[in-house]
Amino acid sequence: MEDVISVMNLSKSFGSTQAVKSLSFQVKKGEIFGIIGPNGAGKTTTLEILEGIQKPTGGEVEVLGLVPSRQLRELNNRIGVQFQATSIQKKMKVKEALDLFSTFYKGDTQKDELIALLDLGEKLDVCFEDLSGGWKQRVTLALATLHQPELLFLDEPSMGLDPHARREMWGMIRSLRDKGSTIVLSTHYMEEAEKLCDRVAMIYSGELKAVNTPDELLNDVATHYIGFESEGVSYDFLLTLRDVAHVEKEDHHFKVFSEDLQHTAYQIFTYCHQEGIVLRNFKFDRGSLDDLFVQYSEKEKTG
Repeated sequence: MEDVISVMNLSKSFGSTQAVKSLSFQVKKGEIFGIIGPNGAGKTTTLEILEGIQKPTGGEVEVLGLVPSRQLRELNNRIGVQFQATSIQKKMKVKEALDLFSTFYKGDTQKDELIALLDLGEKLDVCFEDLSGGWKQRVTLALATLHQPELLFLDEPSMGLDPHARREMWGMIRSLRDKGSTIVLSTHYMEEAEKLCDRVAMIYSGELKAVNTPDELLNDVATHYIGFESEGVSYDFLLTLRDVAHVEKEDHHFKVFSEDLQHTAYQIFTYCHQEGIVLRNFKFDRGSLDDLFVQYSEKEKTG
């Protein structure tokens, strides 16, 4: 499968602050590719370089065979961009916005198809300011895809949406992919990346920590944990155990992340046997991207 994006040793500095540090990755045609990480990790800066909005300080970037910083006009005809915030006049009706943006492109647009796909028919005569957050996101998604872009960039597409609206947005993004667009999105919602993306790049402090399918990332031992319930085991005791990296406690439910699960389990069993402490529902389990996210965040804090 061909690459539609190729990034090699990309860096970007703002004064003395290095926002992006030697990133390298590729995006395949037809996939939904996620860029994830905490706020301030460099996700938006990376997207803006790919879109041609920012110029890189160093490295090489090709998008659809073009160099964004030098061939922006040609690139703009082939990509669509949904920003975190799109400026639309408050009193402009949805139909007026669609008609206006359609005039920006030569040839036919897929306006009518998008109205049907995104269920915008009932909102065409509603002013933009009167729409809920979810409906505003639908409208800006339609505006970004009127010209049937080969490549679609989405910056935090479900930010601020309730869980139901977020899932509806995921369905719409999948539908756009099925219609032929490659999609690159940034998000700090780990569930979104896990359920929506074909592959994911994890960025922390401007550095690429991992890139793979969500399932392969979850095979990382950092997401594996010991789970159990107990009223007698203390949180502080678990943190003293060798190889334990992180402990989560909610009421009497524990999740213990360790670099050596077998040895940690042995230590817990030995301690509880000696102290007469009861363990319930003891298990080895695999976590989520949220858990991997937390592990990387903890490593960043400790240096």
